[in-house]
Amino acid sequence: MSYERKYAEALSRVIGEELTIDQIEALIEKPKHEAHGDLAFPCFQLAKAYRKAPVMIATDIANELNDELFTKVEAAGPYVNVFLSRDVVSKEIINTVLEEKSEYATHEARNETIVTDFSSPNIAKPFSMGHLRSTVIGNAINQIARKNGYDVVGVNHLGDWGTQFGKLMVAYKKWGDEEAVRANPIAELLKLYVHFHEEAKTQPELEDEGRAWFKKLEDGDAEATELWQWFRDESLKEFQKVYDLLGVKFESFNGEAFYNDKMARVVEMLEAKNLLVESEGAMVVSLEEENLPPCLIKKKDGATLYATRDLAAAIYRYETYNFVQANYVVGGEQALHFKQLFSVLRKLGYNFVDGMHHVPFGLILQEGKKMSTRKGRIVLLEEVLKEAIEKAQANIEQKNPDLANAQDVARMVGVGAVVFHDLKNERINNIEFDLDSMLKFEGETGPYVQYTNARANSLLRKGNYDGSPFTGADDDYSWGVVTMLNAFPHVITRAHERREPSIISRYVLDLAQAFNKYYGHVRVLEEDAGKQSRLALVKAVTLVLTEGLRLLGVEAPEEM
Repeated sequence: MSYERKYAEALSRVIGEELTIDQIEALIEKPKHEAHGDLAFPCFQLAKAYRKAPVMIATDIANELNDELFTKVEAAGPYVNVFLSRDVVSKEIINTVLEEKSEYATHEARNETIVTDFSSPNIAKPFSMGHLRSTVIGNAINQIARKNGYDVVGVNHLGDWGTQFGKLMVAYKKWGDEEAVRANPIAELLKLYVHFHEEAKTQPELEDEGRAWFKKLEDGDAEATELWQWFRDESLKEFQKVYDLLGVKFESFNGEAFYNDKMARVVEMLEAKNLLVESEGAMVVSLEEENLPPCLIKKKDGATLYATRDLAAAIYRYETYNFVQANYVVGGEQALHFKQLFSVLRKLGYNFVDGMHHVPFGLILQEGKKMSTRKGRIVLLEEVLKEAIEKAQANIEQKNPDLANAQDVARMVGVGAVVFHDLKNERINNIEFDLDSMLKFEGETGPYVQYTNARANSLLRKGNYDGSPFTGADDDYSWGVVTMLNAFPHVITRAHERREPSIISRYVLDLAQAFNKYYGHVRVLEEDAGKQSRLALVKAVTLVLTEGLRLLGVEAPEEM
């Protein structure tokens, strides 16, 4: 039970029936300054019932409130501020963390499923830094949902269909070299794709050839299908290398092609409800009532579009997984598409749309510009991760040349630095790609949090921590750590509700800072009766830092 809840219960005994315990708890605040206590209750809502000024009500409540959980209760204007008993509370919190370990702040199983659509790279194109955001944000959202008690289905909705495959087939047939493609598939396919667009500037007929080859693929032509399957298989092998480095897993790789035979049903449903109307030869769903442009379902030539496919995918996922929530971790530029998608589902009578969310995010910029495959301005994610690992290894060799498992630690630090740099920013913001700043061991970085955790583990080894419980402390530095550990369950809930991993990133940075203050002012390893208790606090910090990083998809080495 949270201390806000305990405070609400104590207040309820004084206030009586004017407010429920839930209403009281919802009003409780955390004072901005430590000198004003640990929790505060504003009395404004009681003024009408009591027919008194909130300041007078606060004074009356403060005089009556009496509970062993509080060392001091005071009225501060219209607020009733309480100071928690540091000794009692610190023992409760730290020993709870020590007992529950990585399960601390984990919610009970809800037997409800959340489906998250994320990453979704395009087949036959390299896995670029541009795909990093969707991948790591989606992975973190899933981990956080699991922590909140949900079953999770991660869907990699691969871009494995569309006219671009016709273009690639034309490029391969005209300029491709089978041996070169087999030796280095993604790099060669990228070259061909870029080359096609360069040539198409002066030879626009190439675009028609691309469309014709894609039509062959749609019609099941053997050669086109074989090329498509080859491009897809080779791409997935390359993608898997990146997913393995990032530690990201999916329950489904059903991409766009999977829904080819499921779209006719969507069109039939729309026709049955008289939702399809003709517009300039195309078939659309009017969304005038929603103040949105019409949703294009079929082009003039009868070809279906993204919207048709996404409608089919949403219905399939609901019928397969019976989700309570479905997240689409897709860039902010697709906001209109998802508004249209959700509106059409509503018109079809699907109530599950209330649990569907577009989870937008900003761009990764390179020198202030958006990365683009077509123009060749691209940074390959696998190369970035490998470079990050190499730089981390060089840092480790300089700081700790005798580290036994240096290669493993370099991988954890290098990859973790890239992931953490992305997730420390609110997802909606654009972020500038700068590998050197990501890898710094000081400042707001992944390596800073990882190094803090490694330092804490080093203290446990040096002090021969024996698993003793925490016996309490009331100094400011211990209390700073305790209040941070106490906040973790609330942070987990808030990060899930807002689908915002940066809440956890900011939290682990703040916990690391609170611990480093503690470490700088408290003689943790001093040989006295309190040493094992102090080490118990250190152990609790390592447990929560490690779990917080895990939720972000970042590993926490015990030595660095």
